[in-house]
Amino acid sequence: MAHAIRFHEAGEPEVMRWEEVEVGDPGPGEIRLKQTAAGLNFIDIYLRSGARPVPMPNGLGLEGAGEIVAVGEGVIDLAVGDRVGYADMPLGAYAEERVMPAKIAVKLPDAINNEQAAAMMLKGMTVQFLIKSCFPVEPGSTVLWHAAAGGVGLIACQWLNHLGVTVIGTVGSDEKAELAKAHGCRYTVNYKDEDFVARVKELTKGAGVPVVYDSVGKDTLRGSMKCLQRRGHLISFGNASGAPEPVELSELSAHGSIFAARPMLFDFIAERGELLACAGDLFDVVASGAVKIEINQRYPLSETVQAHKDLVDRKTTGSTILIA
Repeated sequence: MAHAIRFHEAGEPEVMRWEEVEVGDPGPGEIRLKQTAAGLNFIDIYLRSGARPVPMPNGLGLEGAGEIVAVGEGVIDLAVGDRVGYADMPLGAYAEERVMPAKIAVKLPDAINNEQAAAMMLKGMTVQFLIKSCFPVEPGSTVLWHAAAGGVGLIACQWLNHLGVTVIGTVGSDEKAELAKAHGCRYTVNYKDEDFVARVKELTKGAGVPVVYDSVGKDTLRGSMKCLQRRGHLISFGNASGAPEPVELSELSAHGSIFAARPMLFDFIAERGELLACAGDLFDVVASGAVKIEINQRYPLSETVQAHKDLVDRKTTGSTILIA
């Protein structure tokens, strides 16, 4: 039998269990996947802790990669033996094998290995939709990116630099500052030592930036609003420090008629064509060498509890995968 991480109640990392599971055969529109690795992402923390409630009991994980070992009726664009990656619901990526919808799986090109795919599908497609669809960046512009040394942040810094965009990135330590700079972040701000709002104003000669990408939430959101130009865009896509206090609509006008958005990747890849275009753009930029996917932590799937603890304690950098 295969093993998978399951949880029967929301809570701390210890609620996750390494259990034997029946996998079964794929039904219509499904595939059975023998997995190489699963990606670890901060959204997994929200789901496991109950911040985003899910039915119980359940699996965990939204991102993984492996080889198809069986296909169900009606699956026409994937076949047994194909290597695929994915990043979407339903939960269950933390598993040695799983049955899942074929529509969320994308065939991997030869230039992308399975571990890379497991480390980058969710993070990389998140960057793609944020900088190409949600707020299309322009060469020569300057943006503020919070958590620049995280898994999403390091991909974003490289991709934005490749596009000719100057990145101001916030980090939590001098070591993370060096890491972000090595990946294309022009200016770093250690928010533990500096006022990032004042630093952004200094770097932009008081003008502010046209867009802030904020995945931190409570600790940064209102400061992010102060960093924007008139009619700037606040893109909130995570709450790593906790949920911020609610924003009154009047606050948006008080900061220069700014726009605020809380987008989710899954609404930008809901259609098969959207998914293939987003993933294809990611594959191309990684295959070109402009964006490198660095896996800085690897844990056996059976040690997922420790992986979650390290992520919450901000001991990780770049991408982390769980090896099946």
